[in-house]
Amino acid sequence: MRPALLVLLVAVVSFCTAPGCLKRESAVQRGNRDQVLHRGMGADPADLDPHTATNIAEIDVTSALFEGLVAEDPLDLHPVPGVAARWDISSDLLTYTFYLRPDARWSNGRPVIATDFLASWRRVLTPSLAAENAGMLYVVQGAEAFHKGATSDFAQVGATAIDARTLRVVLEHPTPYFLSLLTHPAWLPVPIATIQAHGEAYTRGNGWTRPGRHVGNGAFALKEWRPNDKIVLEKSPTYWDAARVRLSAIHFYPIESVEAEERSFRTGQLHITYGLPFAKVDAYRRNSPALLRTDPFLNTYFFRLNVRQPTLANEKIRRALALAVDRKAIAEKLLHGGQKPATTVTPPGLLGYTPPAGTPSDPTAARALLAEAGFPGGKGLPNIELLHNTSANNRLIAEAVQEMWRRELGIDVTLLNQEYKVVLAERRAGRFQILLGDWVGDYLDPTTFLDLWRSDSGNNHTGWGNAEYDALLFSAARTADAATRAQLLQKAEALMLAAAPIVPIYANTHVFLVQPSVRGWHPTLLDHHPYKHVWLEP
Repeated sequence: MRPALLVLLVAVVSFCTAPGCLKRESAVQRGNRDQVLHRGMGADPADLDPHTATNIAEIDVTSALFEGLVAEDPLDLHPVPGVAARWDISSDLLTYTFYLRPDARWSNGRPVIATDFLASWRRVLTPSLAAENAGMLYVVQGAEAFHKGATSDFAQVGATAIDARTLRVVLEHPTPYFLSLLTHPAWLPVPIATIQAHGEAYTRGNGWTRPGRHVGNGAFALKEWRPNDKIVLEKSPTYWDAARVRLSAIHFYPIESVEAEERSFRTGQLHITYGLPFAKVDAYRRNSPALLRTDPFLNTYFFRLNVRQPTLANEKIRRALALAVDRKAIAEKLLHGGQKPATTVTPPGLLGYTPPAGTPSDPTAARALLAEAGFPGGKGLPNIELLHNTSANNRLIAEAVQEMWRRELGIDVTLLNQEYKVVLAERRAGRFQILLGDWVGDYLDPTTFLDLWRSDSGNNHTGWGNAEYDALLFSAARTADAATRAQLLQKAEALMLAAAPIVPIYANTHVFLVQPSVRGWHPTLLDHHPYKHVWLEP
């Protein structure tokens, strides 16, 4: 062999045995080195406006882009100072005075001041925005009256800017979880001037949340958003606590298919998945237990039954559907992640509250009710449609219940599968018969689940309403004695479950995959993970 050729061959071999030559560096490896977190997020968000955020994907992103008066401790989510450095609470527990930190800034450099919060809360409560979570502000004196049009004077709402850095809030009644409530996106400040620069501030979808336009006040700023592909956030240099933030960026990936998301994790493209196919949980538990997380989770899966539809307006039919579901079989044979059969909408884990007995599985009683409704053995009952979003896990649940209703009741159910954005639009418009969904608690109190079914709740979507139910919740909110309050809430939940506008299925756990390099990702009941406390270790 000629010397020159030999030298060239040695050089090539030496080069190709260098680190990274034989195997391309993965996104996770690069992220570990550069402090870039790659996270699966399930569905693509419809918008990044915190005031219209209703699903986990939207809330996960907006929690990094915005910060409220109060933030959350990463270990147990107890309230800690956010934009407000401190606060005072009156002895009657009705008046909260917040003192804003002078170095709180929007991502455009402008100071965050008390009137920013007032203008933002006014926006949430303005009916034209149609914010589903506007009811969360009803704990503030006069907020409900303003939202419902009883007054057009926002000065009647119990929120006042004493000066640029002092904000006073007066509540309608004592609310023990008020500080935790303030971390919800409905309470976050938004840059009204920026929104108005791109259109009407009090309607949806004017485009202010797009890259190049977006202004937030959180630990991260929006860099890129390619729908159905990727959302990129970068560390914000204007954030008041930027020195604590260790991640340089977060890349969110909307992957509705849990199978595709698991493959992305397996090939080193994701640090954290949103979920995991039910069928693969046991395999990870056996073969890669260090990658599998099954965290406690304040989350219930259920069906919404649209009582505005002629068939489902009949309470006996709704109750028959609820009684015919074998929840134990679903939890034990399909889920594999420690989920529990749910007979109530409130899941276990809420201190001081024991749910009522709820809806059992009783096919015999279900058949009797269906016969009383005029459809023995399902004969003559019109076909029913069940809508669910594009997810293999959700499809398995829908198919299982479809078969239960066929076998036990003789009912024909057609499954409709749509993208998550479409499902949300259909839900909001009431264009469904039965809808598979879930609810994750916003705070650690049963009302985070029970307020959903008030007649005026923007998240109800069933068309069901009951004056007695509303009155029980009203009384409970104004009852100081914890035991009496719990009894009122139990009575309300039992009333709602008996009417069956929903069919509880299971109390969930969060089953997902996480790379060993992720630090600061603690198990929390609400599945919140303040990103300023997360980092990566190669």
